[in-house]
Amino acid sequence: MNRAKIMSAEDLNRTYMRLAYQFLEPHDDPSRLAIIGMQTRGVYIGKRVCNIISEEFGYEIDFGVLDVTFYRDDFRTRLKMPDVKVTEIPFDLYERDIVLADDVLYTGRTVRSAMDALMAYGRPHSIRFCCMVDRGHRELPISADYVGLKLPTHVNEEVRVKVKELDGEDAIYVVQSPGEEA
Repeated sequence: MNRAKIMSAEDLNRTYMRLAYQFLEPHDDPSRLAIIGMQTRGVYIGKRVCNIISEEFGYEIDFGVLDVTFYRDDFRTRLKMPDVKVTEIPFDLYERDIVLADDVLYTGRTVRSAMDALMAYGRPHSIRFCCMVDRGHRELPISADYVGLKLPTHVNEEVRVKVKELDGEDAIYVVQSPGEEA
């Protein structure tokens, strides 16, 4: 399998810091701001930015976790049992400015599912979307408000965002999809 490292741990640390600044920038008072990480790697990405906001700026931002499995438009068409993970949003969404965090933006379908899921939990004032990598190939009119890296890819490539907590390293790779030749 061909793979190329696109970002190192050091690159990602700078990106997390930049995202923390960008999340706070539109808010004179960030008390309405909350970050919700999308399962699985979006949880770790969102938590890292949340921790930087706390450590560097002294703001305690509410943090939640969202699983969109049952909100996906392909939920009933998959042959295997879905891998359902936890959703934990320990605060009221009403009139909150929510930033959804995920690892890769591709077709836009997962983000659409996440917005549907959030609306089932409450009515936020606003929803913004943050992804570590925007790889293009959208199927829905969805874009990211905050992007770590824009990385145009071929359809036969995959972007893999690695987080130390799950993968033992912080890095971003582009890999050739199995069975595909360049």
